[in-house]
Amino acid sequence: MSVATGGSEAAAAAAAAGGGSGNRVFFQSPRSGGGSGGSSGGSSREDSVSAAAVVQVQQQQQQRRHQQGKVTVKYDRKELRKRLVLEEWIVEQLGQLYGCEEEEMPDVEIDIDDLLDAANEEERALKLQETLVDCYKPTEEFIKELLTRIRGMRKLSPPQKKSI
Repeated sequence: MSVATGGSEAAAAAAAAGGGSGNRVFFQSPRSGGGSGGSSGGSSREDSVSAAAVVQVQQQQQQRRHQQGKVTVKYDRKELRKRLVLEEWIVEQLGQLYGCEEEEMPDVEIDIDDLLDAANEEERALKLQETLVDCYKPTEEFIKELLTRIRGMRKLSPPQKKSI
């Protein structure tokens, strides 16, 4: 089976018969090499069934392409933006506390989700003090400000995969 669009002979004839304008899609059966130019009476039904099957397959392929293009991350953009701003602030403050650039900074990891898991402010402050134990500058102001900034934030869970 072949697909003909508005430019073929059959399409032009059908468009003239229908009186409509614009591109139309017509389905034609393959031409047989050895037979007469006519077709049997049962083939038109087979052609319409085949045409419907082709259209359905094309629609399914288009749907799959559309589904693959969707973003599957379920995070709230506003929450992500707040998290990014907070992380940039933390890096800047750690640079000031340790007196160096980000590349030269000792391996200090402040996990915001871990802090949000803590039961209360005191437990969060203790975790931060343990993380910053090797900092030679006072860290109390940084810890206090960080705890203020994370107040009201939510823990981010990993994105959930949708079944396709």
